[in-house]
Amino acid sequence: MNSPVPTTTTSRPATPLLDRVRVPADLRNFSPEQLRQLADELRAETIDAVSTTGGHLGASLGVVELTVAIHAIFDTPEDRLIWDVGHQCYPHKILTGRRDRIRTLRQGGGLSGFTRRAESEYDPFGAAHSSTSISAGLGMAVGRDLKNARGIKDDRHVIAVIGDGAMSAGMAYEAMNNAGALHSRLIVVLNDNDMSIAPPVGAMSAYLSRLLSSNSFLSLRDLAARMAKRFPKSIERTARRAEEYARGMLTGGTLFEEMGFYYVGPIDGHNLDHLLPILRNLREAEEPDSGHPGPILLHVITQKGKGYAPAEASADKLHAVSKFNVITGEQAKAPPGPPTYTRVFADALIAEAERDPAIIAVTAAMPSGTGLDRFGKAFPDRTFDVGIAEQHAVTFAAGLATEGLKPFCAIYSTFLQRGYDQVVHDVALQSLPVRFAIDRAGLVGADGATHAGSFDLAYLGCLPGMVIMAPSDEVELMHMVATSAAIDNAPSAFRFPRGDSTGLVLPVRGEILPIGRGRVLRDGGSVAILSLGTRLADALKAADDLASRGLKATVADARFMKPLDTALIEQLARNHEVLVTVEEGSQGGFGAAVMHHLAWKGLLDHGLKFRPMTLPDRFIDHETPAKQMIEAGLSAKDIAATVLAALGGTGIGAARA
Repeated sequence: MNSPVPTTTTSRPATPLLDRVRVPADLRNFSPEQLRQLADELRAETIDAVSTTGGHLGASLGVVELTVAIHAIFDTPEDRLIWDVGHQCYPHKILTGRRDRIRTLRQGGGLSGFTRRAESEYDPFGAAHSSTSISAGLGMAVGRDLKNARGIKDDRHVIAVIGDGAMSAGMAYEAMNNAGALHSRLIVVLNDNDMSIAPPVGAMSAYLSRLLSSNSFLSLRDLAARMAKRFPKSIERTARRAEEYARGMLTGGTLFEEMGFYYVGPIDGHNLDHLLPILRNLREAEEPDSGHPGPILLHVITQKGKGYAPAEASADKLHAVSKFNVITGEQAKAPPGPPTYTRVFADALIAEAERDPAIIAVTAAMPSGTGLDRFGKAFPDRTFDVGIAEQHAVTFAAGLATEGLKPFCAIYSTFLQRGYDQVVHDVALQSLPVRFAIDRAGLVGADGATHAGSFDLAYLGCLPGMVIMAPSDEVELMHMVATSAAIDNAPSAFRFPRGDSTGLVLPVRGEILPIGRGRVLRDGGSVAILSLGTRLADALKAADDLASRGLKATVADARFMKPLDTALIEQLARNHEVLVTVEEGSQGGFGAAVMHHLAWKGLLDHGLKFRPMTLPDRFIDHETPAKQMIEAGLSAKDIAATVLAALGGTGIGAARA
């Protein structure tokens, strides 16, 4: 539990204009001066709210003025506003009728930390992973156009705000390429806060952007285009390219123009005197009868953490924070405890890499989240952050493996889903020894369903030749890092949870485990519990509970989902009346594999009571990890109850033998 952070404030900041805003329509009667004051109040409210809940602060502070300007100019929710990587949406939530709940962010029963369709009509598309906004926005724009073609009047605008980090993913460019070809009305706002791809932003840039976005310029451009059509084709193409490249030289937008977008920018994303008139021009340029220029890209330059000195001074701009002191920026610190599983993984990989120069680390824009920042400091030439590009990360690692290197691809479970085709086609099909270090396996607390690592056992377990491990504690994690490093003839994966480890004394280096072999930790009578992963601790607690009722249970740690320890499974099935498997993963994972084996061996034919315990077949919302586990039905109490139910509740006497 986090310790409280001392604070010197006794009340929330005064927000007289923000207090008048229930919904975005209330902004549309404000003057530009009032909107500037409102932005200041909105920033103060965001800082104060996140100081009490924790969450993604830096990105939200960077889009305060942009959020105010978009809601002031466009008719949301009728106009569709999509926030890419929803962690920049806190100011949006405050302005869209959720201010009274903003201090429930990421808490059980409270607001999600990301955009969520079920939460508000102002969230037309849920986003917690990156680079989806342009695809979704284009789908909405085409849907609108198709309705108009059927005679159903629909003049709404679609605005997608995509962060610069999200532009490193191929999906964004796939969507832009398609949007340029379709020529649909769509506005993409590129929120550029550290890409450094733009020329200096100033009065001349703002003037050019207003000019380029104005109807007068668009009319002249349209006139020139019509005149050019009277020329021979070669001259027409030359004239069109000359105009595009002239604008590109002035503004830096040639890349986007080549993809079919009308580029405007760059402009200062914190200057409402620039944002408001340009957004108004773009809204009018998009009107159906305006001869609209097709999809538009507005390039805004913002500063992550803007307006809050501790965030501006922080290396990561206070991207994600725990509760903090608003005055000093000091974050709540948990009391000293054991290292996180992520830290244990990173240190174990460093220990292996010190002995093996072939070990390489690959991550997709999450060096600190996966612990590879530590590895990178030790081995900068052997660490590769490929950006938000999980598909590329997997195939890049596969390419490394073909050259005899030993790539460890460290990706969160929920993000590895995005590279699944590459795992299948580029790694598993070719039997390449890529090692997947799967962080955030299982439930993840405040980040909720979007970030839960629920499905990796199911989606990897079906792949031929894959070695899949799950440690029950941090020492086992070290063993599995060493084991994975030693596997040179097949792909392998090991999954581990978010959060602190158990506090065991760690060895200097992990041991290489025998492939496909589990272990028995406790011998019992006619009840057996077979756990995969960190549910083992609760399996042992359940066994203690059962022992207090006169039931002695065998407890085993599978260690491997694939290959299964078939000898151990068969022994447990033959010598016990009840066999319960426990995993923190979806249906179709470890328990299904065990049941499949038992069925083909005929061990389910003669009275064995087999019960697979998995995550339930539904998404579990953000909550504390302990409460999530209870909701999932995977606590020690649930395991014991499953055993008792299998015995019919009255089979205790018979089971004592």
